[in-house]
Amino acid sequence: MIVEVKIPSPGESITEALLASWLVANGDYVEKDQELGEVESDKATLPLIAAESGQIKLVIKAGDTVKIGAVACTIDTSVSNPGTSTKEAPPVQKEEKPINTEEQKTPEKKDTPIPAANAATEKIKISPVAKKLMEENNLSVDDIIHGLQRIGKNEVELVLNQKQQAPEEKLVVSERTDDRKKMTPLRKKLSERLVAVKNQTAMLTTFNEVDMSEVMALRKKYQPLFEKKYGIKLGIMSFFTKAASLALKLHPNVNSMLDGDDIVSANYTDIAIAVQTDKGLMVPVLRSVENMSLADIEKGIADLATKARAARLSIEEMSGGTFTITNGGVFGSLLSTPIINPPQSAILGMHNIVERPVAVNGQVVIRPMMYIALSYDHRLIDGKDSVGFLVHIKQFIENPVKLLFAGNDPEKVLLGI
Repeated sequence: MIVEVKIPSPGESITEALLASWLVANGDYVEKDQELGEVESDKATLPLIAAESGQIKLVIKAGDTVKIGAVACTIDTSVSNPGTSTKEAPPVQKEEKPINTEEQKTPEKKDTPIPAANAATEKIKISPVAKKLMEENNLSVDDIIHGLQRIGKNEVELVLNQKQQAPEEKLVVSERTDDRKKMTPLRKKLSERLVAVKNQTAMLTTFNEVDMSEVMALRKKYQPLFEKKYGIKLGIMSFFTKAASLALKLHPNVNSMLDGDDIVSANYTDIAIAVQTDKGLMVPVLRSVENMSLADIEKGIADLATKARAARLSIEEMSGGTFTITNGGVFGSLLSTPIINPPQSAILGMHNIVERPVAVNGQVVIRPMMYIALSYDHRLIDGKDSVGFLVHIKQFIENPVKLLFAGNDPEKVLLGI
């Protein structure tokens, strides 16, 4: 029976997709549910899955853009797996060579070649007399060099004379070539969106800096216990994601977006986390962060990042989002102006942690500092909200206990004031 495997639909309104690559060759035997290839659209990457086991015949070439529902390959289920044969090969008869008693008595003397030199010594010239002496004693060039226990004047002068007599080596120039490949639908769509943001929004960026001492001390102190209990490491992203969720509640305009002449404000915080992959920047969404613990956030981010790098994110996992966080610090970025992820109105940029001298209580001390940036659409968000948002992020990170009390001071909560 011949089974057809068709191009799957990545989502509504998508009519065609790119067959990015085949993971099998034409004529291979494939197993049921095996991944056969990857299909890319401007929204997501999907795997082609074998519906049955059998021999595959590729219909579409890798790199072709085709309609959704087109037949990508066929599987002939009548062909069995060639690797499952149980027939044993006949044993190999070992031919016994008769013993030559004459050879045992008078073995023939053979010339013993000089052992091969390594890459470092293969260019050394050997005189005929030296070569004969080395053959007679079964010595290699390495043996001779290693046998020199002392380098004297004669040896140095010999090398200098050889260098003067050696012909000049020609300069090797590498070939100038260009590599041209078609832009993937995902990167093409990303490019269009980035240009649209610059042209269609009034984007500004405001900055602040954060002392990371308290968060880093917490991680160092409780990392073993946290990892033992939850099976995942306590990172920095969970603190910033939780802090952003609380700050968005205090500054709802930052958690809003424009829809025509309407301002749509969400009473939840679905935070998108930018993940760099081989196929480009993916921005999967962590939903209802306001209800998540630090451990939940860490697990959620790790799961989404793994799927993103494996190109296995669904349309749902990349859709929506009321706010975005991007961390250029993992690549060493000290400062940047991140670009808004439309239709959202703001994005938080994290950066590299660098020890710098800062003033604390009138004293100059060395602290691990991070610059943070908020890019926002000034049509919707005023300077007061943008600056206030970053100030709250700074307060929550420098005093992370506040994250337990919805951003309030623990002392005030204790005293009920």
